[in-house]
Amino acid sequence: MKNITRVLCMVALLFPLGLFAQKEIIIEPATLTMEVGQSKQLNAYVMENGKKLDEDVNIVSRARRALSIDSTKMAYAIAPGVHNIIAIAAGVRKDFTITVNYPALAEIKIEEIPEKIYAGTPIELKVKVIDKSGAVRDNVDVTFETKSATIANVDAFGMVNTMVPGKATITAKAEGISNTITVNVVKNPIVSIQLDAEGNEARTGDVFHFKAKALDKNGNEITDAPIYFSFNGKSDNVSQSASGLIKQDGRFVADEAGRYVITASCGVASASKTVKITAREVARKIELVGHGSVSDKHTSDFWVWEGVDGRDYAVTGTWGADGTAYFWDVTDPASIFKIDSVQVDARTVNDVKISEDGKICVISREGASNRKNGLVIIDVTNPRDVEILSTFDENMTGGVHNVFIDKGYVYALSGGQKYYAINIKDPRKPFAVSKFELDTPGHAIHDVWVEDGIAYSSNWGDGIQLVDVGNGIAGGSPENPKQFASYAYPNKANHAAFPFRSPSTGKFYVIGGDEIFPYGLNMEGPNMAGGYLHVIDFTDLDNPEEIARFEIPYAGSHNFWIEGETLYVAFYNGGVRVVDLSGELMGDLRKQGREIAWIIPNDPKGYVPNAPFTWGAQVHKGHVFYSDWNSGLWSAKVEPEKPKATKIQSK
Repeated sequence: MKNITRVLCMVALLFPLGLFAQKEIIIEPATLTMEVGQSKQLNAYVMENGKKLDEDVNIVSRARRALSIDSTKMAYAIAPGVHNIIAIAAGVRKDFTITVNYPALAEIKIEEIPEKIYAGTPIELKVKVIDKSGAVRDNVDVTFETKSATIANVDAFGMVNTMVPGKATITAKAEGISNTITVNVVKNPIVSIQLDAEGNEARTGDVFHFKAKALDKNGNEITDAPIYFSFNGKSDNVSQSASGLIKQDGRFVADEAGRYVITASCGVASASKTVKITAREVARKIELVGHGSVSDKHTSDFWVWEGVDGRDYAVTGTWGADGTAYFWDVTDPASIFKIDSVQVDARTVNDVKISEDGKICVISREGASNRKNGLVIIDVTNPRDVEILSTFDENMTGGVHNVFIDKGYVYALSGGQKYYAINIKDPRKPFAVSKFELDTPGHAIHDVWVEDGIAYSSNWGDGIQLVDVGNGIAGGSPENPKQFASYAYPNKANHAAFPFRSPSTGKFYVIGGDEIFPYGLNMEGPNMAGGYLHVIDFTDLDNPEEIARFEIPYAGSHNFWIEGETLYVAFYNGGVRVVDLSGELMGDLRKQGREIAWIIPNDPKGYVPNAPFTWGAQVHKGHVFYSDWNSGLWSAKVEPEKPKATKIQSK
């Protein structure tokens, strides 16, 4: 029987009352409603057959960014909503909720109102609702009305349609507050639109840049004209609709091969251009090469490197087990075999990294028996006989989930809230030199990756943080980290981040990955994950733009790697996906046919048989290596790239 202790603990967590009917957790107060900014002391104890027991009860918020609960059971209301809370004691669990009221509204702002609007052109009102806590609210119904409908009317969504010159008043209302503005509609001088494109042919996924000008009767440009871009098209596939994405600055990308008509309009004036789109055709074969099996426990992260002897090696961690890390010879990717291992005081060795010179390995520890989690620093000069040099556990009691090595420093997460920079230039005497931590309510962190002196941390709801740790862009160093850019996307699930400077365009992207388990995590059976990759354009550091995505239906992203202009991403139950990142990126990359290849590891002898759950991918000397939670370490080979197909052609 596998790990009976773990199974019993999971039963206690998953089945609150049915198996332990005699015990009950009592929460006081039984119901609780709070205001934003308020704190409230909770009391919790266990009753059994009418008797109060002297047993510890732990209370955990499942929405700690909105409502946090500390070790003294003090609840802090951070954001409104109905928040799920769990109370756990030995053999019993209680789920309950705490309600945090929404503050009353303070004002409705209508922003960026133009000084004049040309008759016959529409504008969309930019409305922002702010409550008394200062928070911007997106869950409030705003209604609109106008008393000057012959001049301009407004629909239920704040779109203003103008008819004739004059002044019109428009009022926005919500929950007893309102804001009234006046718009100035003037005579429309626009008689034509000039539309230019950089070509008329491209592949799916290639980005066009259309330029449009509004002209008056004398051919003069009206620079403040609100030009609207749109498209329609006909797919070459009769069973598929033409689809794509157009931005209001004139960028356009098509998903399907076919013909597309792009239109620029301003009132009654418009102009159109037709473009021909061919299939991207980047698909290649991928073949399984080798497998290093781990069938008695879950496998976590891995790293492949060239050793000082010129041979190739890998290290893999283990998850929820006995603190083992394995070392492998992968010189022949078709014959992967274990050569050594270490076992440390931990349940999980979640992350493993190798120094640039191939001499030092750092592994992370979580679930130590004495709660002294942290790092283990290992000499891997001889991977067949590795030696533990030192450990570092100062301020690491909450567990180290991820690490990264760069130029003699380890960047190590601590307690899921911050990361420390630790000097390991003398690997026998590591010491911390700095830490980076956000100050936002309920902040958390999952990962950190360092490249060219910039640390890219993944901070869940706070998104991707770019920190100078030696690049010089913000005057930072490992001893003095300086944050200089960030981007948070709406689903608040940022789990990983990887920088990508496009060789073909010069653009600077950061790819952020989600980690979502919509169906929970089954430690002894198959799983399905959710989430996708978000492509953020950081070329303008002050104005990052989420511009593209890559998503696999019914699977979820985890760790990934970029080599040249190719992305290798583990999608848990969706295996490894190989993706073309060439050219400018915009829109839905999978729909555009940018997926080059995919491979799913199935192992009938795995820890959970035939249940692929791929953790990460790395390219090394032309082979794709990847680890799988249920089956160990794998290698594959993608066939050589085919000649490029049709590119954008100039006029």
